[in-house]
Amino acid sequence: MKKLRVGHVGGRSVYPRLFNAHPRTETVAVCDINPAALENMRATLGLSKSQCFLDYDEFLRKADLDVVVIATPIPFHAEQAIKAMENGAHVLSEVTAANRIEDCERLVRTVKKTGVKYMLAENMCYFHFIREWTKIVHEGRLGRIYYAEGEYIHQVRDLIRDPVTGELKWRAYRPPIHYISHSLGPLLMMLDDRVVKATGAGKERYTMPDLETVGAIDMQVALFKTEKGATIKILRSQVVAREPPFHYFVLYGSKGCIENTGFRLGEEWGVMYVEDEDKAVRRIECPISNPEAPEEVKKLGHGTSEYYLVRDFVEAIVNDKKPPIDVVKGVDMTIPGIIAHEAAMKGEVWLDVPHFE
Repeated sequence: MKKLRVGHVGGRSVYPRLFNAHPRTETVAVCDINPAALENMRATLGLSKSQCFLDYDEFLRKADLDVVVIATPIPFHAEQAIKAMENGAHVLSEVTAANRIEDCERLVRTVKKTGVKYMLAENMCYFHFIREWTKIVHEGRLGRIYYAEGEYIHQVRDLIRDPVTGELKWRAYRPPIHYISHSLGPLLMMLDDRVVKATGAGKERYTMPDLETVGAIDMQVALFKTEKGATIKILRSQVVAREPPFHYFVLYGSKGCIENTGFRLGEEWGVMYVEDEDKAVRRIECPISNPEAPEEVKKLGHGTSEYYLVRDFVEAIVNDKKPPIDVVKGVDMTIPGIIAHEAAMKGEVWLDVPHFE
């Protein structure tokens, strides 16, 4: 059985290891503009120097790839994905899909034109408790979901401005609410819905007052209306003065609610209440790892999320079916954050959210 030939661009190491471990794939090439990062990947994966590339176009031209995994900074995601797909390769892209609306549309059009598979690697959708909640919602146990919240608070000031040299990095130009798919993605998957209108707030820079770029905005909040009539609130910060970082979710339905409470403290528990099942709210576990997964993949940094994500992506290619987070869903998880920032800059107005398919 011929294995799919996989190439990785960007220095993140978890995906090369997962694709190497999959029986239907093998890592055959890596690409990074940083020679040190490239050498580290080569040594870790046991590749030859001829399998390593500093130039992305050369990587696509010479490596004979079936799959390209993109783990570069967000401003490069769309262009690199489009080039790979036009070269005949399937694409797994780190989040978010793009940082411009027009590039989101180009991604959808390119998938349609080329017929290859594109999947957004939104690992939060694959956290085990999120997958379990999705079953609960889809079974209708909470009734009709009419309101949901998501928060992702993660201080990364050293990735915005180098603490030694003072050099501004690419995240200095990324509004916090642009990085929305970790929060919005799981909610849209659970609701099987998409955003149609958005507003946002947040312009202040008290934490990093000497930095005037949008990446230094203290906190941004977005409000969304969905196609099915639900309201969603998302809170985001990348400079906030608190530790540790956390993800928070809560959903309210006509028959009950569910919330992960302890996860913000580094623990893994939440609460749930269902009318006709409970007399009061009850504590539930919220593990990020599937207990049935191989032990070695539970230590990769995001539990078992990427293990199952890769399995689903490869299965979509092998069986010629739509990936779970295909290009349409991927850009639907991306575009609302772009629109919410625009709305905040225009004075907290409501704006329509485009949809491409």
